Amino acid sequence: MKKLFFFLGILTLVLACSSPDKKAQLEKLKKEHDKIAIQISNLEKELYPAGNKTITNVSAESLSKRTFDHFIEVQGRIDGNENIAVSPRSPGVVLKILVKEGDFVRRGQLLAELDADVAKQNLKDLQTQLAFVTDMFERQKALWDQKIGSEAQFLDMKNKKESVENKIAALKEQINMSSITSPIDGTIEDIPIKVGQMASATSPQPAFRVINFTRAKAVADVGEAYSSKINTGDQVKIFLPDYNEEIQQRVTFASKFINPTNRTFNVEIEIPSNNKIFRANMIAVIRIKDYSNPSTIAIPQNFIQSSKDEGLYVFIAKEENGNKIARKAFIKTGVTYNGLTEVTNGLDAGDKIITAGYKDLYDGQSIEYK
Repeated sequence: MKKLFFFLGILTLVLACSSPDKKAQLEKLKKEHDKIAIQISNLEKELYPAGNKTITNVSAESLSKRTFDHFIEVQGRIDGNENIAVSPRSPGVVLKILVKEGDFVRRGQLLAELDADVAKQNLKDLQTQLAFVTDMFERQKALWDQKIGSEAQFLDMKNKKESVENKIAALKEQINMSSITSPIDGTIEDIPIKVGQMASATSPQPAFRVINFTRAKAVADVGEAYSSKINTGDQVKIFLPDYNEEIQQRVTFASKFINPTNRTFNVEIEIPSNNKIFRANMIAVIRIKDYSNPSTIAIPQNFIQSSKDEGLYVFIAKEENGNKIARKAFIKTGVTYNGLTEVTNGLDAGDKIITAGYKDLYDGQSIEYK
């Protein structure tokens, strides 16, 4: 009824302001006010003959201080500590593939051979040439030891021999580069190349992918806005949906480089295997702690109500003259996480916050606990 009276008063006042005869409108409003006040009084006497107001049943609980943590949540992925894309060091046609997907390989193990027939033929020619110049050099050296011939002839033959030896060494290295070997111990996860296909270091796909999951890690790209809040050593919670498990670790690496393309930086967290079978690119939800208050009041966010004129408030239960009364407590809030909001001002430990039935309360209403 009070709300009805309030709205009728506002409406009449607006009409009065638009009328040229404001005094007449004022007198009319006073008469209507008296009439409505009498109606309200009669209804209250009829509804509450003893003068008591309605009592609303509520639930309440005492507040206490607790540790409140805020986490930044990003979606990351699982990766091996060593996840290597292997490409040939020199281009060539694939002649042999010596492993298959799933094979465990050792560092330096031969994975594939590329065509190096031309280089091998050139090596044979150089080896023949080396045998000739070596023989000539030994002859010239024997003469020079006997002081026969000139020093220039001796040095010229020596240079020819060394030049061929250097060419052979370079050609052998070139032939070795036609062999693709594993740079780490690990498992062959992918073999995009095929026999007869041209392979090179500039190909869009690597020849092999070798992964070592002896040590796994969670990797995520975090937005630049959090660059000042995340550092190596920060506490982290990692939720693994595939195992429905959450583990606690610490940030092992927080990059100092901001990717100019997407304005993110890389964060890595080493995680123990605990006999789990991790796979590359498994989802990992990473929660990084960026704020902590060891002693504060935090309440469920849905308890907080707002008023345009009064601001944020909650209802608390008070004992007044032996009666339980609902009172508005105006509050200031901090950060919110996981449905809880930190209250920085307005509530104290021991206050009884109304947790159920608070939606229809007004300040000063009589209450009773459920």
